[in-house]
Amino acid sequence: MNSKAVLLVVLVCALAPAAAAQAPGAVVARGKYLVENAGACHYCHTPKLANGDPDQSKWMKGAVLDYGPLPSKTILNWHKTSPDLTPSGTLFKKWGPEALVRFLQTGRTPKETFAGPPMPTYRFTREDALAIVEYLKTLP
Repeated sequence: MNSKAVLLVVLVCALAPAAAAQAPGAVVARGKYLVENAGACHYCHTPKLANGDPDQSKWMKGAVLDYGPLPSKTILNWHKTSPDLTPSGTLFKKWGPEALVRFLQTGRTPKETFAGPPMPTYRFTREDALAIVEYLKTLP
């Protein structure tokens, strides 16, 4: 293999992941991965079955936060429920996709406040936040 062919192979290998990440299916798949693994959003935003497993029929539809013992001290703004994250849910209707992206990047709501506990303050990159929102848009 000559040096031009080697350079071409190196460039194709280097650029292939970036090109694949731009494909709509790849963006949604990345968002799904981030929601289910990095953010673990379903633990709070999906109701549980009697055995403790997430109820797949109500995936990301919001839930009562009944996991484990509550904090021993009162925590200001502690939420007992989580909102529906599907496109027909509260956050999409009130905030819209761009505000959700900003929230995932900064932790700030459209009113410039932070979500109350137990919601963590995420600091996703814009690319990752967009992927998460694109995945959420696909949920029924």
